[in-house]
Amino acid sequence: MDAAMVTAIAALIGGPMAAAGVMYGSRGATRAAREGNAVTGFNSLTDQLQEERAELRKELATVRQELATERLESARLRLMVERLGGSP
Repeated sequence: MDAAMVTAIAALIGGPMAAAGVMYGSRGATRAAREGNAVTGFNSLTDQLQEERAELRKELATVRQELATERLESARLRLMVERLGGSP
């Protein structure tokens, strides 16, 4: 076997192996990109949910304050009715 024959055989074996390596690497890169997008999407969704939760907590605090005010007003009116001789 001379050098030209060895080179030709190496080229015939090396070409498909190199192509297989590129295809495998491309699949890995695609999968990594897809997983990266999933993580980014999850982080974005988590941030949105945390912001929404903070807004709902503020709204809940406001509603609780309004309820306490209404209960105080109701108690005041009951007391006034009792002082005037009525029954609530």
